[in-house]
Amino acid sequence: MRIALYGTEAKKEFFPVYSRIFQFFKENHIEFILSSRVKEDLTRIGAFNLNDIPSFDKTLNQCAPIDLLLSIGGDGTFLNAVSYTLEKQIPIAGVNCGRLGFLADINAEDIELAILQFIHGEYTLEERSLLQLIEPTHLFSEFNYAMNELTVHKLDNSSMIKIETLINGQFLANYWADGLIIATPTGSTAYSLSVGGPIVTPDLAGLLITPIASHLLTVRPVIVPDDVEIDIWIEGRGNQYLVSIDHCSAPLDFSTPIKIRKAPVSASIVKLKGHSFYSTIRNKLMWGADNRN
Repeated sequence: MRIALYGTEAKKEFFPVYSRIFQFFKENHIEFILSSRVKEDLTRIGAFNLNDIPSFDKTLNQCAPIDLLLSIGGDGTFLNAVSYTLEKQIPIAGVNCGRLGFLADINAEDIELAILQFIHGEYTLEERSLLQLIEPTHLFSEFNYAMNELTVHKLDNSSMIKIETLINGQFLANYWADGLIIATPTGSTAYSLSVGGPIVTPDLAGLLITPIASHLLTVRPVIVPDDVEIDIWIEGRGNQYLVSIDHCSAPLDFSTPIKIRKAPVSASIVKLKGHSFYSTIRNKLMWGADNRN
């Protein structure tokens, strides 16, 4: 068993979590490697002896086979970690040290149990679809994929933008709004949900199109098949708009169109025994927390 531990940084409040993980790995003879940023942070404080522990930086492709990537942080850290898993289809699980934790759904106090369940095969793998930004090419370097959503948004002024949207070349609508979200089923519980989009199950073969602060109250979110191409043209005052894929953002000139489709690769998400999409939304959204239920 060989596990990769990933984090964007090792905050002080995460130290007890890493301490428990290292101790558990030692007691159970589990090999592991650390993301270079985490190793640097933990080494700097001098609390851990990590001299003999290998690390990785931008890829896991040159490393010995990895059985699991464990993301330590919140959902943002989890989204960052996905890029390391795709080429070799490494299963990924997340320990929630953040706030909500839809993707990183392992509670910090359950780390040891979660790893044991993985070792003993008490889990399932969920294949989660991704979005691919086709045009403009390489806007976000080599990783133009989004697990949650791609968003276009107004920039620099308070005026709304006009977002012309086509599905497989067929005109859908001109959205007069602050922006537009194209979300995967996984992303239905992220930005799209916060602006009134529906919750859909991760196995749904669809894409969500959700306007942000639409000028027309009759404009509503729509779900389209996930085998379509979506083309977007933006007009507005000023010179640029903002495009984001998950945690990355970049400005684009209004003259630059966008083309999106489902990515040819997917992410393998570990679901441990007792964890499911339905239990996650119940717990995270506190459904049934009212005493009347």
